[in-house]
Amino acid sequence: MGIVANPEIIPPSQSGSRTWRQKVSSSTFDDEHLDILSHVLDDFIRIPGTPIRLGLDGIVGFIPGIGDVIGGIASTIIIFAAWVRGVRGIIIARMVLNVAIETAVGSIPVFGNFFDIAWCANRRNYKLLEGSISDPRRHTFTSWLIFGVVAAGVLAIAVAPALLLAWVLMRLSR
Repeated sequence: MGIVANPEIIPPSQSGSRTWRQKVSSSTFDDEHLDILSHVLDDFIRIPGTPIRLGLDGIVGFIPGIGDVIGGIASTIIIFAAWVRGVRGIIIARMVLNVAIETAVGSIPVFGNFFDIAWCANRRNYKLLEGSISDPRRHTFTSWLIFGVVAAGVLAIAVAPALLLAWVLMRLSR
């Protein structure tokens, strides 16, 4: 008779099996690496004689045309790390809003560069991530409030031209 071998079947629920999120989160996106990344992007250089600090994001922002886009892409690393760690969607949306504000206003020549240096979206996002990991409900109400204000502002910007046009047409029709 021949030797018969039965394969070992390991169920997926054992502690040895981890999801790709757990593998990526534990190795690549630990707190120390993300803190260093946010520091390098936003405030690792101090301008001598002033309290002003800037990072690579602020420096790259001075490159016309593509500087703010490059900074925005680099800023998504912290957002991706938050998503991998399972941070609530509203917090991730707030992080995206921080980067969107920095990228949009940063694209304005000269003023935008100084805004980019002052806004420090990466440090803000790291603090959101850190607070969200330690207390998942910590920033939820504030984030919803900020989104409500932003939505009202966007709605006002969208409706204002229509109201102005209606007012002008009524004045012209008289």
